[in-house]
Amino acid sequence: MENGATTQTTVKSGRMANLELLRCVAMMMVVALHFLDKGKLLPKLSEADMETAGYAAWLLESFCIVAVNVYMLISGYFLCVSSFKLSRLLSLYLQVWFYSVIFGLIGGVTGIAAGTSFDIHYLLTLVFPISMGHYWFLTAYFYLYLFLPFIGRAVAQMNQRQLQISTGLLFFAFCLLKSVLPLRLEMDGKGYDCLWYLCVFLAAAYFRRFGVPPLEKKGRGILLYLLGCLLIFGGSMGLRAVYLKTGSFGLMLTMFVEYNHIFPFLAAAGLFAAFLRLKVTKTAAAFAVKAAPYTLGVYLLHENIGLRYSWQKWFGAGHALTVPELLAKTLAAAVCVFVCGIVVDMLRSAVMKRLHRLLCRIRIYEKIVEKVGRADGMFRF
Repeated sequence: MENGATTQTTVKSGRMANLELLRCVAMMMVVALHFLDKGKLLPKLSEADMETAGYAAWLLESFCIVAVNVYMLISGYFLCVSSFKLSRLLSLYLQVWFYSVIFGLIGGVTGIAAGTSFDIHYLLTLVFPISMGHYWFLTAYFYLYLFLPFIGRAVAQMNQRQLQISTGLLFFAFCLLKSVLPLRLEMDGKGYDCLWYLCVFLAAAYFRRFGVPPLEKKGRGILLYLLGCLLIFGGSMGLRAVYLKTGSFGLMLTMFVEYNHIFPFLAAAGLFAAFLRLKVTKTAAAFAVKAAPYTLGVYLLHENIGLRYSWQKWFGAGHALTVPELLAKTLAAAVCVFVCGIVVDMLRSAVMKRLHRLLCRIRIYEKIVEKVGRADGMFRF
């Protein structure tokens, strides 16, 4: 069964405005994370002297680190009831390739790509963005989508108990084990791989099919989010204190802000559940439904190898800030980069649609489109 709260914010376009709004929020959180980290505003936990702004930066990090898991929960929530589409896979690859090559070349040629050598490896990263891991998130997502014909059908045929057991085993292997053991596991991918996003996908599928009754009660989701984030911050500061006193756990200092740790996942699940129940105003719904389809462009733009270590300076990163300055500049960066990314992707989408219509006049291209359409039909269920 599906969560009954989802129908309350579904708009005429068929999109769920509450989850589309969450998608936008999650992407702004991603920008904030990259501003703090790559802008050198997030001090290392191994540093003995940490100023107030450093603690504030880590607190912001703790509340935003849920973003990637949230984004994948949203994707999984919809993918688990969707059929694999070759056209979607090709469209995604072309979108990634567009940003990778165009903005990568601009950054490399103009010298904006600070700290990155404009060499053969750089060019190969632009031309083969998925295989070369230009965008680690898209690499993981792309390969997960390739598995959708298998896992989508499997999830659809499982009963509640089967899905509980299989998902529980995966979470034990890739999440719970690393979260409780006081050591670094050799096979721990820290959540930067397709295997972790398979776990998140299955969790989202369980949400969709069976719900999670404890989180469906009002306020429970946001409470879990707040508690999870505070545990992330407290755990990080606790490990730091132990390290500074004993020198132990140096390899584990960032454990609590790794995507596949139990606290970031639970906090993400809480925020997801809170938005799943949220009733969105007409104004917010209109904004979310309009902007959400272009949020991936925000990521592809600001995390392009030609820009990822440079744009933070445009917002005043790179030197010591007071707490008010840190908060104001992080918010300004998140909003401005988000808006720019949405506008750029709207333009890209318009150009690609126009190009597609022109190419459809060519017989060979038209035949390819027809074959891709037939392939899509083969996977419908």
